[in-house]
Amino acid sequence: MTCIMQVPRKAANHMSTDLTMSFTVEQTPQQVFDAVNDVRNWWSGTIVGETSALGAEWTYSVPDLHFSRFRITELAPAERVSWLVLDSHLTFVVDKEEWTGTTVRFEITEEGGPGDSRRTRLTFTHEGLTAEQECYDVCNTAWGQYILGSLRTLIQAGSGRPDFFSNQESLEAALSGTVETPSVP
Repeated sequence: MTCIMQVPRKAANHMSTDLTMSFTVEQTPQQVFDAVNDVRNWWSGTIVGETSALGAEWTYSVPDLHFSRFRITELAPAERVSWLVLDSHLTFVVDKEEWTGTTVRFEITEEGGPGDSRRTRLTFTHEGLTAEQECYDVCNTAWGQYILGSLRTLIQAGSGRPDFFSNQESLEAALSGTVETPSVP
């Protein structure tokens, strides 16, 4: 089951809706955690640095399109991963630093109880990326492909699809909003 939603969150005395999406899988919380930290196998672009150590800083870049520098601020095995965006440059929006100061968060929870089949839910939230921001629609499309598509496939099948936007045609489709977000049965 997949759920893409905007979650109301109180921040500084006003309501905010951060980009959020989630899915459930049969794999364990630890397997989901390990896949989230295996960033190179589910997110495209050039990734430089350690992506699985608390306090580590790393960069993500796609030439002439996107650069972000992250710090891993939370790393709780089988529970949570958070990346603070320290610096960003998006070429396709007016505010090139729209991601700077936002947080990318992965919450991992086990569902089901005794006698039920246990499943693991991954909830992805890009805190600070709201519908009011210019990159929201394009970023929703791209995150949808990577989270609901590539990361989910990596968790379930052992191999992600990190190069979904690897050619000019697919990049242009994402920027124009003509790429559909993967649906999960």
